[in-house]
Amino acid sequence: CSLLVSQRIPLDCHRQLIGKKEAISLFKRGLAFPGNSNADTVVQYKLKQPVIARYLRLIPLDWNPTGRIGLRLEIYGCRYTSDVAHFDGSSSVIYRLSVRPSWMAMEAISLKFKTLKNSGTLLHAEGQRDHSLTVVLEKGRLLLYHQQGVSSSSGGQLLVSLGSLLDDQHWHHVKLERLNTHLNLTVDKNTHQVHVPAELSHWDIHQLSLGAVQSHGLQKPILSNRNFHGCLENLLYNDLNLIDLAKRNNHQVSVGNVTFSCAEPVSVAVTFTDSQSFLQLPALTSWWSGFVSVALQFRTWNKAGLLLTFDLPQEEGTVWLYLSEARLRLQINKAGRAQLELSAGSGLNDGQWHSVELNSRQDHLSITVDKDEGATAHTSIPLPLTISFGGLKSSQECRNPFKVFQGCMRLLTLDNQPVDLIKVQQRLLGNYSHLLIDMCGIIDRCSPSHCEHGGRCTQSWSTFHCNCSNSGYRGATCHSSTYEQSCEAYKHKGNTSGHYYIDVDGSGPIRPQLIYCNMTEDRAWMVIQHNNTELTTVHQSAEINQHLTHFDYASEEKQLAAIISQSEHCEQELSYHCRKSRLLNTPEGAPFSWWVGGPGPGQIQTYWGGALPGSRQCACGLQDNCLDSNHYCNCDADYDQWANDSGLLTHKETLPVRSLVLGDIQRPGSEAAYRVGPLRCHGDRNFWNAAFFDKETSYLHFPTFHGELNADISFLFKTPSSSGVFLENLGIKDFIRIELRSSSEVVFSFDVGNGPLEVRVETSVPLNDNRWHSVRAERNVKEASLRVDEFPAATQEAPADGHIHLQLNSQLFIGGTASRQKGFLGSKITPGVRPGCPGHCSSYGSLCQNQGRCVERASGFFCDCGQSAYTGSFCHKEVSASFKSTTSVIYILKEPYELSRNSSAMPSSIYSDMTLRGENISLSFRTSQSPALLLYVNSFYREYLALLINEHDELELRYKLHSSRDVEVLWSRVTNLADGHLHTVTVRRLADSVSVQVSTHQIIHTVLHGSLQAGTCLDIDTSNELDAELAGLASLGFTGCLSGVRFNSISPLKAALLHPDSPVIVTGPLAQSSCGSSSPANPYAAETTHSLSDQPGSVDPGQPLVNAMRSDSALIGGVIAVVIFVTVSALAIMARFICSRKETYRNQEVKAAQTEDSHEFPFSSPADCQSAPGENQKEYFI
Repeated sequence: CSLLVSQRIPLDCHRQLIGKKEAISLFKRGLAFPGNSNADTVVQYKLKQPVIARYLRLIPLDWNPTGRIGLRLEIYGCRYTSDVAHFDGSSSVIYRLSVRPSWMAMEAISLKFKTLKNSGTLLHAEGQRDHSLTVVLEKGRLLLYHQQGVSSSSGGQLLVSLGSLLDDQHWHHVKLERLNTHLNLTVDKNTHQVHVPAELSHWDIHQLSLGAVQSHGLQKPILSNRNFHGCLENLLYNDLNLIDLAKRNNHQVSVGNVTFSCAEPVSVAVTFTDSQSFLQLPALTSWWSGFVSVALQFRTWNKAGLLLTFDLPQEEGTVWLYLSEARLRLQINKAGRAQLELSAGSGLNDGQWHSVELNSRQDHLSITVDKDEGATAHTSIPLPLTISFGGLKSSQECRNPFKVFQGCMRLLTLDNQPVDLIKVQQRLLGNYSHLLIDMCGIIDRCSPSHCEHGGRCTQSWSTFHCNCSNSGYRGATCHSSTYEQSCEAYKHKGNTSGHYYIDVDGSGPIRPQLIYCNMTEDRAWMVIQHNNTELTTVHQSAEINQHLTHFDYASEEKQLAAIISQSEHCEQELSYHCRKSRLLNTPEGAPFSWWVGGPGPGQIQTYWGGALPGSRQCACGLQDNCLDSNHYCNCDADYDQWANDSGLLTHKETLPVRSLVLGDIQRPGSEAAYRVGPLRCHGDRNFWNAAFFDKETSYLHFPTFHGELNADISFLFKTPSSSGVFLENLGIKDFIRIELRSSSEVVFSFDVGNGPLEVRVETSVPLNDNRWHSVRAERNVKEASLRVDEFPAATQEAPADGHIHLQLNSQLFIGGTASRQKGFLGSKITPGVRPGCPGHCSSYGSLCQNQGRCVERASGFFCDCGQSAYTGSFCHKEVSASFKSTTSVIYILKEPYELSRNSSAMPSSIYSDMTLRGENISLSFRTSQSPALLLYVNSFYREYLALLINEHDELELRYKLHSSRDVEVLWSRVTNLADGHLHTVTVRRLADSVSVQVSTHQIIHTVLHGSLQAGTCLDIDTSNELDAELAGLASLGFTGCLSGVRFNSISPLKAALLHPDSPVIVTGPLAQSSCGSSSPANPYAAETTHSLSDQPGSVDPGQPLVNAMRSDSALIGGVIAVVIFVTVSALAIMARFICSRKETYRNQEVKAAQTEDSHEFPFSSPADCQSAPGENQKEYFI
């Protein structure tokens, strides 16, 4: 196509409306067309690409300053053939295939249509077995339905909906294609693909009906009594022109009431564009007869707006007809007060044409919406002089109590006489301002919808809104996920184990999924369950040669693939327990069993857990320790006793396990059981990809960033520099850039053709502190936003009718710019770059709680809880136990002689040096008992400290820091400590200075005398040689809960419960509990235990327990019970020996200390350490 112009004009092929600023912008970008500079020269432009447009709008940018205004324009198009037919609502065209064709893999129907009616049947295609496809126009949208059965009474199955506002009296192109297993429906340039229902996979068309449903069956029409009213053009079935056949009276075509020309009447519409739009018309002289009638049609997206108003000069009143909450309302005001209100209709802001009528005659006033819904009143209105539509003149706008109308009107009638809007345009009738006459400029901003991920789109005249509720996404277009992409990301936000929604691809198309995150001390595991993670018995059967089982995962296929791909490590347990049941039949036989794993449908795998892919081995074959060295699996030895082959599958390309086939199960005596554990993955390749930039000229570059309509960029950075460019990508004019402009300001700048825009976030703290900071930028068609750390996000709205496509063509630069100006100095996490930035504990060390120590790793960190009384991923999980009156826990601290002689015998995490010039004690308790002894610590030099609740329910701390001095007693003023609630006590002593805090009460300080000597026993709820009062308390025992017990670096309760190899002696029942907090239990933990006696009948000692519970707690519990019993027995013997050594050492080194054995004391142990009672006590109130 060619375009001849004689003035400087731009051509905008994408929009119907364009303003002066946008036109100037087009000119600057080279999209305007300079014209001639004299009266004779002709300037010609040939477009590189053909343009299909409804309008050609000319916007002059400049005029000849000395000549007169003039324009001569010619447009040369391409040859075009047009066969049209007009349908008047009772017309139809039927095409019957005379010879049943052979099945074709592809069929196509195409046509063009235009109409003023928003509903009607376009085409109906029938085939064999009474299946049909129907394309209908409903409320301006094109819908494709599938129906089945001659007696189908339903409305059919909706396959797809496309287009909007198609009743605009413009030509629209429609194409329906069947391609093997799917259908393509195209409306104008938008194509939507749907899978063909199974019954249509080999379906072909026998009859086509156009404009109406002419069915030989009894199917109910999709749109009852709504035939098409408008024009069709170039109706093609495959390559057959059906309108041409109808013109030539082909016997296969039946025509009913169709004319072969398009005589559709043109309706003149008017568009009210903004707050200054109005149309004012004079009243008719015929109204003086006392009858007033006004009618119009309107369409809008706004819920509110003034439709028309006129004054009542004789009564000093005003009539207002307006929209409010999408309902039509009539209000008559007199003397500033509403005298009458009527309302009718609902949902009138749906963008469809709605008719409104206002009629007034003597003692009767009515309003009607869409000809069948209205409201009436017994009153009448005086005759108006003028009527204003849409709004008022600027001089009268202050009188308008309602919003102005933004939308379209047509078919205005006064007293049943149509208003000639062309005369209005020519200023021959009435008055107007800011109107677009002879067009309806309504735009459906929700078709196609810019709301992503299922967000619901609603709109007004000038903008749209996305409702992201329950979608899992946020932002102006529901683009950004509200969830993290991995358990690793959740862990680094301080989250502990539990179920979390994981969005593996962030803003991508994969939906979020609920996954259990197991946060261990050094890993964050994603655990994906399937339908059978139990140990399952395979019963012997002579009739069944193979046992096949399929595993259905809680996650969808795309989610599984993405998780495995982005994780650093994945594993899955695969176990087979056998008795006379061979597995892989190694070394040379055909395998009896195999499993299928990997992406998609998976591939057959003939190796077992713990071995390598393709090896046809089990773990024992790889380790060369199978029961029979002639085989590579234990089960292949075919022994008549229980054996097993178990291990982890760790090669990601073969995961997950999708199905399992077990073959050797049919022989007499064959028994087997299998278990396929959940898929477990840890590490996030996208989270810890770090790059270090040590020079301002260094940078990375990647392919062009594609984010034409919606894009989000997120990263972490740390730097000592106060400025630098994080990333940049350029186009011809468009660009995108994120930079650190100052030590406390991050700037996101871009240009999509509307001029450069910037979004800034200024922080109250410096960002060049060499700690990790997060940046998230998003740009979509509505706005751009920027967030830094947890500071408030900054946003910048996009122009309502501006350009929306970001067009870039250069490489994406990370850490620098295309011009190699000042780049970024520091570290930034970006996908696809090797790890390389240490210093994670400076940012995440605060996540380690309760004296946990942050330890650096190459990618991330973990919390070392060795010196903490707590455990868990952040040392946050309490270690607490319920005590009975007969329960005691004794932790033995070695003497200096023993420490020096055997200092390396014990692990430092359990045994550490004590600073006996001070103590740091903390514990929590819950009890209803008073008095009660909580903690007792004594040395070999007859010194001790005791923490107890006295008979007045007060906390009491007793110190005897020297054998020759009196006991010093500190009393707390906090009462009611035996109230059954949780209380926390912290005691800190350094030399003679002591501070005590109970829960959140004030810290009290005091001064003591002396310090503990080296060599102590630490007892919880126990004593050795005690004074009479403490002995009496100890004899009562302690009933309640203790939690988080810590003495300097020693955690005796944690050692007793979690480290059975530590020097701890437990007497009586000690049960772990969660009494110190309300933290939830592991959701995957079994709540019941089962012993071997729970299994019916006799059980082979080597036979696995199957389906007894959700986990193997019974078996594990039995093992732990034996270990604890053996350990306690050994510790008791060792403790007796140690105390005898202590006794000898004490007699040799401490001549002044006289001791009395108290081995018969009920709460003592062979490891008792001695302490002397004091007769005189010093008392302190704290």
